[in-house]
Amino acid sequence: MGKTRSELREKVMIILYQIDIMKNQKIEYNVEELIKDNLEIDNEFVRDVVYGVITHKEEIDELANKHMKGWTIDRIDKTGAQILRMGIYELLFSEDTPDIVAINEAIELAKKYSDDKVRKIINAVLDKILKEK
Repeated sequence: MGKTRSELREKVMIILYQIDIMKNQKIEYNVEELIKDNLEIDNEFVRDVVYGVITHKEEIDELANKHMKGWTIDRIDKTGAQILRMGIYELLFSEDTPDIVAINEAIELAKKYSDDKVRKIINAVLDKILKEK
């Protein structure tokens, strides 16, 4: 049976986290291989979001930083940063994800993987971006 979108978003977060760690440690990686390693079957949604976040990372980070008071995306935990990037990507670039779903999914992942402070930052940033849209 296929995975739910929520489960797929968790996979996306893990893949983006792995990419971030490998980049920081200057380890060579192949995005396709990372996607294959994390999924039993190929999934277009996962591929779209992973490549979308990678492609728009600079723009996404700039937008996140603009809406954080006294913080930058690099200062929050790596998992929280990937959740935020994914949420911003889905809000701004994904045509098949309703805004409210993008925000709720990011918050649910943050509840599971980040502390309360980071969850609140993610919620506030996504909310501000939604209002600007």
